Amino acid sequence: MRYFYVILITIMKIIDTSTKKGLRIITSPVPTLESVTVTVWVGTGSRYESKEISGISHFLEHMAFKGGKKYKNAQAVSEAIDAIGGEFNAGTSKEWTNFYVRASKQHMEKVFDVLSDMLLSPSLRQSDIDREKGVIVEEMNMYEDTPMYKIGDVFENLYFGKKHSLGRDIIGTKKTVTSLTRSDFKKYIATHYRANNMLITVSGGVDSKDVEKLAEKYFGSVDGSDKQDIEIFSKNQNKPQVFLKNKKVDQVHLVLGFNGIPLGNNDRYVESVLATILGGGMSSRLFTEVREKRGLAYSVRADQSHYLDVGYVGAQAGLDPKRIDEAIKVILGEFYSIANRSKKITSQELKKAKEYMRGHLALSLESTKSINGFIGHEAILLGKVRTIEEVYQGIDSVTTEDLYRYAQEHFVPETLNLAIIGPFKESSRFEKLLI
Repeated sequence: MRYFYVILITIMKIIDTSTKKGLRIITSPVPTLESVTVTVWVGTGSRYESKEISGISHFLEHMAFKGGKKYKNAQAVSEAIDAIGGEFNAGTSKEWTNFYVRASKQHMEKVFDVLSDMLLSPSLRQSDIDREKGVIVEEMNMYEDTPMYKIGDVFENLYFGKKHSLGRDIIGTKKTVTSLTRSDFKKYIATHYRANNMLITVSGGVDSKDVEKLAEKYFGSVDGSDKQDIEIFSKNQNKPQVFLKNKKVDQVHLVLGFNGIPLGNNDRYVESVLATILGGGMSSRLFTEVREKRGLAYSVRADQSHYLDVGYVGAQAGLDPKRIDEAIKVILGEFYSIANRSKKITSQELKKAKEYMRGHLALSLESTKSINGFIGHEAILLGKVRTIEEVYQGIDSVTTEDLYRYAQEHFVPETLNLAIIGPFKESSRFEKLLI
């Protein structure tokens, strides 16, 4: 297995350059592949929005696919990608937005052509905007009717509070989305879609010199050096918090989480190994105790979330409403048993968690889309690019004492938050379980 990791480290190389006006380009050539993925990243998302235009980052992601100067409408964009057998999509988070096309490497110039037209010359027709408002409202309705997906938003509403932009849903609200105008989009693009706030990542069977030429040709006009500052989040909490979203469902969904660490923190590997031991895979502690031994849930896992200035770690589960109290106690018990060392972490358990993490990273990097994600996520937010070797070394360096230290510092009732979607009216019953 170690031999495989050495091969992966050797293959994955990174060439970091920029256009003449400063738009960064990171290329990761994989000579054995016939495909290429080009991803354009923008360092903006819902936390950069004012309350009045909440949801505009996500809405703009939709609008980019409605066409530009050359590919004039959604059908023209789709036909251009279909004609080369490619696939394309986009994503919006609270701190970044990205757009990607994956295709045969021989069509890389077409990929650059389509992406640049979409992003640098979007048509933003008012008729398209008005029509897409209905689409996004239906997307909201879909998430509202799918508690497994909605619970993450509900937890962050609780954790960050709705007064801070991190506490608002990425998709916005029906009121803000339906009120957005063409001028709102143009102003938002002018503010955020600038050279120092964008990044192009390319991976696959490509030559970095070809990538640089195409990036200059199609994105070389992007300039600008201004970058909007974020509103720093400060968590002032001294007792457990519960938020209950009453909904008639057959399965309750919850997220239970503690204060964690921000993106790029030195304890990133410690937290990741700890989360893996708790809820990574079918032999993890939560899966074993909650599902296998007690049959309390079909799905249970440990989750981590990181932003530039804050983060949290916890568990998510789908449960039988009649047994939710028992499940909460068991889940909490697994976190606290590490913090108080009542359930020791064995050397075998630590080794298994590390190998699990290495293996999953190796598997994910078989996809050029995932390679771009590995490179781009931290590059657009932190400006840095970790190598695979650095990640493996970081995982290897974690000790049992590191895990106990982290758990003792973070798994404390004062920073505990619990969000629930289920057929309950009173949150007091759950507050009593957290004390």
